[in-house]
Amino acid sequence: MLSNIYRAAAIGRGGRGGYGHGLHTAYQGNERVEFVAIADEDEAARAQGLQDTGAPTAYEDWRQMLDKESPDIVSVCPRWTDCHLEMVSACLEAGAHVYCEKPMTWNLADGDAIVELARSKGRKVAVAHQGVYLPRVQGVKRMLEEGRIGQIQAIHAHGKQDRRGGGEDMITLGTHLFNMMRYFAGDVRWMTAHVTADGRELEPAHVLDPSEPVGPVAGDCINAYYAFESGVSGFFDSRRDQVGSNLRYGMEIIGSEASLSLRGGSGSELMLYPHPVFRPAAEEQSWVPVTDLPDNELGLGNHLAIEDLIDAAEADREPISSAAAAVAALEMILGTYESQITGARVEMPMSNRQHPLADFRGRSQ
Repeated sequence: MLSNIYRAAAIGRGGRGGYGHGLHTAYQGNERVEFVAIADEDEAARAQGLQDTGAPTAYEDWRQMLDKESPDIVSVCPRWTDCHLEMVSACLEAGAHVYCEKPMTWNLADGDAIVELARSKGRKVAVAHQGVYLPRVQGVKRMLEEGRIGQIQAIHAHGKQDRRGGGEDMITLGTHLFNMMRYFAGDVRWMTAHVTADGRELEPAHVLDPSEPVGPVAGDCINAYYAFESGVSGFFDSRRDQVGSNLRYGMEIIGSEASLSLRGGSGSELMLYPHPVFRPAAEEQSWVPVTDLPDNELGLGNHLAIEDLIDAAEADREPISSAAAAVAALEMILGTYESQITGARVEMPMSNRQHPLADFRGRSQ
């Protein structure tokens, strides 16, 4: 049984994934947490981490930190996924709950291992899909549940579509979108997708390593369809180097009576189309801002995630953005490649728990 004050720590990796998107500073201002230490093998990054967090102690070896400090909660911060299984597993074995940067793992088998280990140890793992923690996004969920757009019929999600458009966009930013789609619509029953590179069907030679190690990626144009168990139809698209890429990231939620548009990871641009039929030519029909929900910076989601993680531990429930939810979001990504490679629709949960591109790339050798 944990005390009312939780000992927290963070693991970073300077030059190899760093501290993610502020996961080490997510404890600031939380009166239920005593932040005791950081660990980073890089000396300069370790010094910066100390300055950022005000931690009293820093370690070069994160394993030593776990042993000496016995933290109740650990942020596994690096953006790179190559270390997540080892780090998260060690934290769980040490008795700590974990807040992990997204994507949690690069393949489903590693994600399954984390989910099972957390269950067996009675620990909780939350993943940094910050958007779903924000009051604004939770307010959108209430709007949907209250029927303010009627019955949800479809969700159209769009990647940022900059130079990373296609496969890298899908894993680095799309994971937020897929997690949010599931937050609104529930589990996916099956999916299908079309992935191309330079206008051609995907070939083994098209498989690349992204700019950060989060697993292999492929394709510069992706269109995917998701059949949710709730009856909602989901869509995702990403194409490389699109004009106005900074404005594309987000989703539209189509209802039987109205539609919503969310732009950005925090839904900061939130608009309602209060009409059942989209008619651009109708001058009397237009989008209107949703003004009755708070607008918060995405970074607030980290702080709210820690509060929720503590509450989840005390109530023995899953965090809002749990390890299992992260695996399910990753399935929506990897299922895209599985569908393209096999030419068939992919049932969920996927039977193939490895990364489909790993074996596919080997076919060219």
